[in-house]
Amino acid sequence: MALPLQHRLTCHVFLLFAAISIPGLIARASAQGNTESLPDAPSPQLHTNENTITILGTPRRILKDQEAIWTSPAHIRESNALGPVMLVLATALVMTTDHQVMSSSKLQNPSLNSETSTVSTGLVGGFVAGPAVIYALGEMHHDDRATETGILAGEAVADSLAVSYVLKGISRRERPAVNDAKGKFFQSGVGLDSSFPSNHAIVAWSSAAILASEYNGPMTQILAYGLATGVSVNRVVARQHFPSDVLVGSAVGWMIGRYVARKHHRTD
Repeated sequence: MALPLQHRLTCHVFLLFAAISIPGLIARASAQGNTESLPDAPSPQLHTNENTITILGTPRRILKDQEAIWTSPAHIRESNALGPVMLVLATALVMTTDHQVMSSSKLQNPSLNSETSTVSTGLVGGFVAGPAVIYALGEMHHDDRATETGILAGEAVADSLAVSYVLKGISRRERPAVNDAKGKFFQSGVGLDSSFPSNHAIVAWSSAAILASEYNGPMTQILAYGLATGVSVNRVVARQHFPSDVLVGSAVGWMIGRYVARKHHRTD
């Protein structure tokens, strides 16, 4: 199906931006066991007082993470380019279905939209409050893994939101409820309320990636990623975001969460 000119231009711009800003981080986050993908990441170390993750070190780590995120293209190699290419192609493909999906009569249900919006917001609240509770319990019981989990989850969320708002400032995409769900990009009146990407998705997946990495049992991973998937799906059903918005938000959130976990993990 041929895309309108505006959407073809949008896809081209996103492809260019993705090629510049995101792929190296995907390669770093997804290449488990490949030390070349994480040249700056230390090997997991046994706990000592000197390498404990603390709140006081959070600003410095976030600044270093942002530097790594925005310079990630320098780490692209032929051996780790498959993930980035697949994400870019998937995003371009899903964009061709955005209008059709959001115009479906099945989603034209204000009651359903409201309920699923509430559910997604509640789930995101859990992904923010959960790590805070884990951190507090870790402090109370002197559990280094729990305190590390809480701190790193907060850092991953902060890193992800910083990236999200840069993308929003660039994309300036209309929400599905505006202009017959045409999803136009680069609209001057949109500002940081851009639909692309989804903040809910990026927060949920970045937090879930930390939880699933620190407590990597199968049930924890199923629960964390299952609830994050629920956030993404509900944002579309609520008609708050297009499918491509949540796809990119979910992928970028997961990538950043995985990177933060692998880069800063200390306890064993």
